Amino acid sequence: MELILWRHADAENSYPDAPRKLTSKGLDQAQRMADWLRAKLPEHTRVIVSPAVRTQQTAATLTEHFTTVDSIGPGANVQAVLNAAGWPAASGAVVVVGHQPTIGEVVRYLIPVMPPGLSVRKGSVWWIRCQEKDNGIEPVLHTVMYPDML
Repeated sequence: MELILWRHADAENSYPDAPRKLTSKGLDQAQRMADWLRAKLPEHTRVIVSPAVRTQQTAATLTEHFTTVDSIGPGANVQAVLNAAGWPAASGAVVVVGHQPTIGEVVRYLIPVMPPGLSVRKGSVWWIRCQEKDNGIEPVLHTVMYPDML
């Protein structure tokens, strides 16, 4: 399995939280990352997205075929994200478009050598592969990509 964690791009600073939209910078970040992802993702990649407007807009730059999953919205916990993605048993690749601090907590949970309080930058992708090792599984950090690297 491949788990691609994508934090939503730059969004407005406003209240309430759920309807916050991407800024023009965020739309550009999301489009650059989507273009990069599109060239790398395996065929039939599943995309699951938080119900927040900013995550929906981020995912829409990649595909119109995504599933909104309420349980991975703002404030979600690690297990909710892993359950929604089907980690580690699902086959193929799953993109999760979500929020900080949850994305950082998922990375830290799967790759414990990461520092506590890991901050995942807006618009970034953390790609983790599940590999078999010694009759078990091992999550391996495959790629970290930031929009300003593209």
